[in-house]
Amino acid sequence: MAALSLQVRPGAEIVAVAFPPWWSAQRIFAAAAAADAVIVRITAIPSILVVQPDRSDGLARLRESGAWFAIDPQAIAACLTK
Repeated sequence: MAALSLQVRPGAEIVAVAFPPWWSAQRIFAAAAAADAVIVRITAIPSILVVQPDRSDGLARLRESGAWFAIDPQAIAACLTK
């Protein structure tokens, strides 16, 4: 049940993406920029960003740039607030 609540809803415009925790903030921001994602906010967990993916295959582009997975930011908002 918990896994289902964290899944990105179809058509979601804003998602939280997790990058490798050993990456620097600079590398994470560069990876998001390389995927043409707009950074909406940073989180209390440095390797997770809330972004607006590019409308043209944005989630796939984020994965190609190094993101491990995308999750619904509303489902974990309390954990990510900074």
